[in-house]
Amino acid sequence: MRKPVISSVVKALPHLVPFVGPEQMERLRGRPFRARLGANESPFGASPRAILAMEEAARDSWKYCDPENHDLRASIARVHNVEVDNVVIGEGIDGLLGLAVKIAADPGTPVVTSDGAYPTFNFHVAAQGARLVKVPFRDDREDLEALRDAAVREKARVLYVSNPNNPMGSWWQSADLERLIATLPGGLLLLLDEAYCDTAPQGSVPPVDTGNPQVLRLRTFSKAYGLAGARIGYALGEAGLIANFEKVRNHYGINRMGQIAARAAIEDQPYLAAVVQRIEQARHRIARIARDSGLEPLPSATNFVAIDCGREGVFAKAVLDELLARDVFARKPASAGLDRCIRISCGLDAELEILAEMLPPAVAAARRSRLDQS
Repeated sequence: MRKPVISSVVKALPHLVPFVGPEQMERLRGRPFRARLGANESPFGASPRAILAMEEAARDSWKYCDPENHDLRASIARVHNVEVDNVVIGEGIDGLLGLAVKIAADPGTPVVTSDGAYPTFNFHVAAQGARLVKVPFRDDREDLEALRDAAVREKARVLYVSNPNNPMGSWWQSADLERLIATLPGGLLLLLDEAYCDTAPQGSVPPVDTGNPQVLRLRTFSKAYGLAGARIGYALGEAGLIANFEKVRNHYGINRMGQIAARAAIEDQPYLAAVVQRIEQARHRIARIARDSGLEPLPSATNFVAIDCGREGVFAKAVLDELLARDVFARKPASAGLDRCIRISCGLDAELEILAEMLPPAVAAARRSRLDQS
């Protein structure tokens, strides 16, 4: 049988996905989860204005989206006090990360990230054929100084930093990031992933500076805005840098309903503020549940809490497996040092009641299992 020629880059890629979705896990289990606390979604939902906008837009779904994303970009520009030409829309931050790597990194060129940071970024680097350089976390945070030093040493094209961070929920202050930006070597593009900036404490998000062509700020409607299923993200940057996205982006890749919903959502800042308060309350509740189970919650600036299980990754994996067996969907970091934790997303009160009921026996069962194996 004749076959097509597959590119050498694609042939070399492993058959992996960064995350197994809860839907696939439910299919394999043969039953649904009772509490969906693993994907860092917002069960508090989107702004009522966004929901109404989607309902009204449904009848016009026969139309393509506006390929220029004009109205959405204009609304985002007004909120951030920038020009429309400083904004690009993508299929979530994931889509924009892939395009940014394509724009800035040639095959074989170095790209620097943290070992344990958002794994989907690594897939984009691999698909481009670039060379990934990983820097260890330090004290459960991305090590800004070591990341910059690695970028200088490797003559990297791209540096990826997330603030606040996934999967640990940690963050840096604005001044720390501003020092990093001030010392970037020439030829380097900083991708500053700010997916969780809406839930971050005051003083941790630097002002947007669209005059610096070395910095791309990436934001999303998937977290606090409650529109994960709409797949809408955006990036803020210098106009010349943003213009490069027009060469490579899928101009009809944004669904029209999501486009309209995102515009309504960003224009409803009071609703966003109310959701952020609910997320903070949920973080405190998760922390109490963790402590009641003999575990230690880490400080979090996100819509999830990383919980230190106090031992090695094998024990944390046992706790996670016991939670999954009790119909609570959660996740955990995979990298050494971080894998001692599990990660719980903020949820509704009813879901957190289930977590409070199921985490203590899950921890107890994991401890018994470890004793039996020792």
